[in-house]
Order: sequence, then C-alpha cells, then structure tokens
Amino acid sequence: MSFFALEVLPSQVAVLTFDCPGAKVNTLGGAVLKELREHVQALESRSDVRGLIFRSGKPGQFVAGADLNEIGALAYVTPEQALTGLEAGLGLFQRLSDLPFPTVALIDGPSMGGGTELAISLDERIASNNPKAVIGLPETKLGIIPGWGGTQRMPRLIGIHHAIEMITGGEPFPPKKALETGLVFDVVPTDQLMTAGLAWIEKARETGAWKTTRQKRRQPLALTEDERNFAFGVAEAAIKEKTKGQYPAPLVALAAIRDGAALPLPEAFEVEKKKSLEVMGSPISANLIAIFFMTNKLERDPGVADKSIKPREIKSVGVLGAGLMGSGIATAAARSGFSTVMVDVSEEFVNQGMNRARDVVEKRIQAGKGKPEELADLLQKLRPATEHAAFKDCDVVIEAITEKESLKADTYRQLAPHLKAGSLLASNTSTISISRLAQSSPAPERFAGLHFFNPVDRMPLVEVIRGAATSDETVATLVALAKKLRKTPIVVKDGAGFLVNRILFPYLNEALVLLIEGVAMDAIDQAATRFGMPMGPILLEDVVGLDTSLFAGNVIAAAFPDRAVPLTLLEDLVKAGRLGQKTGSGFRKFTKGTKGEADPDFEPILARHRQGQKTMTEAELQDRLFLPMLFEAVRVLEEGIVREAADVDMGLILGIGFPPFRGGILRWCDREGAAKIVARAKAFEALGKRYQPSALLVKMARTGELFFPRPAQIPTFGV
Repeated sequence: MSFFALEVLPSQVAVLTFDCPGAKVNTLGGAVLKELREHVQALESRSDVRGLIFRSGKPGQFVAGADLNEIGALAYVTPEQALTGLEAGLGLFQRLSDLPFPTVALIDGPSMGGGTELAISLDERIASNNPKAVIGLPETKLGIIPGWGGTQRMPRLIGIHHAIEMITGGEPFPPKKALETGLVFDVVPTDQLMTAGLAWIEKARETGAWKTTRQKRRQPLALTEDERNFAFGVAEAAIKEKTKGQYPAPLVALAAIRDGAALPLPEAFEVEKKKSLEVMGSPISANLIAIFFMTNKLERDPGVADKSIKPREIKSVGVLGAGLMGSGIATAAARSGFSTVMVDVSEEFVNQGMNRARDVVEKRIQAGKGKPEELADLLQKLRPATEHAAFKDCDVVIEAITEKESLKADTYRQLAPHLKAGSLLASNTSTISISRLAQSSPAPERFAGLHFFNPVDRMPLVEVIRGAATSDETVATLVALAKKLRKTPIVVKDGAGFLVNRILFPYLNEALVLLIEGVAMDAIDQAATRFGMPMGPILLEDVVGLDTSLFAGNVIAAAFPDRAVPLTLLEDLVKAGRLGQKTGSGFRKFTKGTKGEADPDFEPILARHRQGQKTMTEAELQDRLFLPMLFEAVRVLEEGIVREAADVDMGLILGIGFPPFRGGILRWCDREGAAKIVARAKAFEALGKRYQPSALLVKMARTGELFFPRPAQIPTFGV
C-alpha cells in the first residue's frame, strides 16, 4: 500500500500528493511517516528538483492529524515510547524543513494537529477559500501539547499572541484569519491552488528570499522583557481562570512557547520535547483521549444493533408546545434547515415562543457566532400555528407540553386525526414512562422519547428513549434526526429518570440532606466545583427550577424509595413561590447578572428543617455527593438502561457537565479503584442503601475488573 505519489513536473517542481487509500481523510500513522521519510530522503539528494509542492489527493481535505489508533496509544504510552515518537516526528519534519529548495503546502481542507505541524515545517502555505480549510493545533483538548514542532514553529510564523491563542485554546483558524495572521501566504479558489503554488515557488527561486526567511525562523524570537512578561502573564492568568487548574496541558503548552521563544530553534525543540513528556500518558490526558474516542463512536452510532435498519428521511418537523423547551427544539430544527411548525394553544403563547426563537439567533449574531441572514432563514423555516391541523405534513412531531401524564395522553389522542400517515411522534418528557405514554399514541411502534436538555441551544445531549414497543426504525430515525439538529444522541431504555436524571437525583438529594444536617450551603457547592462540576448542586437546583426539580425528584423517589431520603424542604420553598433563578429567589437570591447570593429570607425556611451545625472536610463532602451518584450509575449499567459504560459517562459529561478531565463517573471509578471506592463507602453505610454498592461493583472490587479495560494490543506511537 502506498500513501504518496511523487511527480516531477517539466518545470522541475516536485509534487508530493498524500492520499490514504480507502480512507475519507489523510492521517499520519507510523506507516505513513515511514513512507514520507523515504520520499524526503530521496528528495534530499535530487539535483533535478527546484521546489516542492505538498498537497492532498482528497478533494476538500488536507491532513486530519494523527492516525486514530496512534492517538489512542497516547493514553497508555510510556515515557520511553513517547520520546521515541516525538523524536521521530520532529526529526522527519526538520528534514522536510531543510530540503535544499523552496517548499509550499496547498491546503484545501482541514489541517489539524500533526498535519499542521507538517505544513508549518515547509517554507509556505497557500489555502483555498473553502470554509472547511481550517488550520489548527487542537492537542491541548486531548490533554497533550503539539510535540512535532508546533509550539516552536507557530510563534515564529504568526507571533506570540496568535500562537498562544491557537495552541492553548485548541481552536482552528479559518482561511481568512490564517491569511491575516501570516499563517498562509494567500487564499485562492480551490481550482487555482496549484497555479498559486507554482507561482510562489518560481518567485521564491527568483528572489532567494526563502533562504533568508528560513534562517530568521530558526532564531530566537525578538521580544523585550516587558513584551515577554506581559504576553505570558496575561495568557497564564486567562488560562488559569478558564481551566481552574484542572487541565494542565494549556499551561504546559504556554510554558513550552515561553521557554522556547528565547532559544534557537534546535534548542527550542528540546524544550518542547521535555514539556510534551510532562503530559503525555498522564491520567488527565488519558481521560480526555477516551472522551475523544467515545465522542467519535457516538457520532457514528446508528442507535440500533441491526446495521441493515435505515432511518426514515425527515424533511419537516412539528413541535407541540411553544414554551422554553418547545421553542428551543423548534429553533434547533429550523436552524438546521428543517421546515418546522410550532403549535401552541394561543397566539400569545406562540408569539412568546417565536420571540424566544429570534432571541437565540440574535444573541448568536451579537456574539459574532452567526450571520444576520440566519435570522431571515429562521423566520422562513419556522411557522407558528395554533391548530393541530398544522402538523398534517410533518414527518415527525415532538411534544413538549406540561410534564403531566394525563395531559400528554389526552393530547396524543387529540393529535391522532391530524398526523401524517406513518409519521413519528416523540415526547420531550424528562420523567414519564415512554411505554405508558405510548399506549395513548396513534402507533406505539412509532413513538419514543426525545429528551432535550435546557437550554436547548447550548446543551448538546439528547436522550432517545426506547419504549417497550418502539421499533428499531423509529430509534434509528430519531438518532439521525438528533445528529442533524447538531446534538449528540444516546439511546436509553425506558425507566424512571431515564439516564441522566436518574443518576443526577442522588447527587442533588444528598446535597439537600447535607444542608439539613447543618453543612453550610457554600461548602457543599464548593466541594462539587472543586471536584470539577461546572456549578454546585444547590446552585444547580436554583438554575433548573425548584418546581421542576421537585416534580422529577418525586417521580424518581417513588421508583426507588429504598435509596431516596424523604425531604420537605423543596416542597416548602415551592409553596413559598421561591422557584429559583427564574423567580429571583430559591436557596439563594438572584438579581440580574448574579449567580446567586445569600438571602436572609431563606434562613427561616431552612431553620425549620435544619438539624444542627456540621462541618466536614472537602474529601468527605465529595464522597457524600459522588458515591451515591456513582452507585446509581453502576445500577443503570447493570439494568441495561444503556448499552455500554461509555453511554453512562458521555451522558453525564454532556448532560450535567461531569468534569471531562475525570473521564466520566465510571472512568473515575476505574482510576480510583473499585476496591478503594467500596472501602470508602463503608464509612457511610449507616446512612442507608444509597451508600451500598451493587453486586457488580462489589465483584469488581474483589476481582480488579474495570469498566474500561486496558486494550490487549497498543500500537506504537509515531514510529
């Protein structure tokens, strides 16, 4: 198998075309690097070549980065293997950089990671105006840093500030920004790339400027001490604020840039190697790489085991309910190009829903994430109505009305005469049994849950809930639809709380138990955020809405009474009209622009429930909060509510922001060790069954089994 084709044109320009056979994208694996090394060695001694053009043989593609198998190897790589791989890539790209003639890369698609490090080892780059021709170094998102020259070459190409932005943030530059920063020489239409590349080489040969530029890029960066201190000081503060010290790779990358900037390039590469070894193979990197693979798997997952099942084509979407969730779902459908109708009982409610839809797009435009024409597109695709008859042409109707089972059941019976023959019906319910609701639907086999999370425009997860009668075709169709709505679907079996809410409830419930025991509210929330959660459980209650939390909690508590602690605090707050952030008060007081502050009016309500005063260590609080959550997650897996452990972890990462650097709650258990987890739980066994691990976890503690076993064979990284 050959990955490269080398052609020398009559103009004595060599064209090296990279095309991985049978693959959609080009990636850099050991075999690819070996063949590239052979071509470089041959080019080094050729006297008939006056320049080199490096390009992809795949239209709309350049180099997607490292081979997936070798990315996976980074989770298990030893320091010795890591060093060998780093030196292999660095050495090869330096030889590319030293070729005795001008070199240019033609970029007509995504250039990521090692592909970008290859491109910047050449003298110049020319990009197409294809919007997908983005150039980036996303390694820090995997908990590592660019290790094949990226942290040293990029600052010398585009300057310290832009290099810090790209490398520590991990986001790629689109063609326009690449041109503005000097990352590429020019941006031209795709069909002019070769002409532009040949013209650049001809000009470079005439002027000889490429030799001077090479020498300049190998020298230390000319920075005054003030410039250096300011640039890196500001960047370090910004990174610490964003990562809260929980993600080391951006800071390690920043240190590599800082320490290498003052050195000649060969010495700077030594700095990069040393810094790379600080994070390669680390637990956090292994967890982030695992999430990368779990995400890729979900993107390809059809939702059903039978690969012959094909999803139906969906052209039009109906949404029943114009409230917060309904309008959010309708907006997502219209923004994704579907002809969408949003129905509610009155013009007033529908108009409120349309206003919320406009608001989503207008805020995107104001933030620079959208274009003005997106609003016109939305209004063209999204049609408001007040009659069920508006659903007559919809391929799928998503119900998002009040969370009341009898109301939903009555509504389905009313909908039946107005639905298109063969159309699907889905409920956005977060708690009610899909199998029971299906009994009132026109066709139970074409009925399922489609549970979005609030706010719909920002939350990526959708639970596709399979009822007892739901067909494979319905599941596959809703999974495909969710992906077209730019969401990540996870298929879940019917059951109280489904996946995310069932596992979330023990965590939220335990936070209230701790509050009643006398632990300070701020201490509880801080223990959770220091563990890595985006917000504490009590603040989350206020943000979700105490009425919503009370209703969902009652459903889950009724299903699992042996593990639920009966509490009336939430009920009292709801009766008092304290529903959380949306009403300005709940556990805390909320004013515009705040995340909650102490409210003296809450204290008398709490005093009626509080059992005393208590202080606990942060570690004790974290065990109290997260062990019940973990034990419920294991039960979900045991009961087959989801298909595999990765579904549990990704559901919590995407649905509640479980800290990615921990890899997910089951991967966290693997890292801590099931035996240690079970032993720690014994300290709380007097509190009841919620602290009793299930049979599966007890067995794993005894045998040393893992939810995510280490692969039997691990490919060698980079060589």
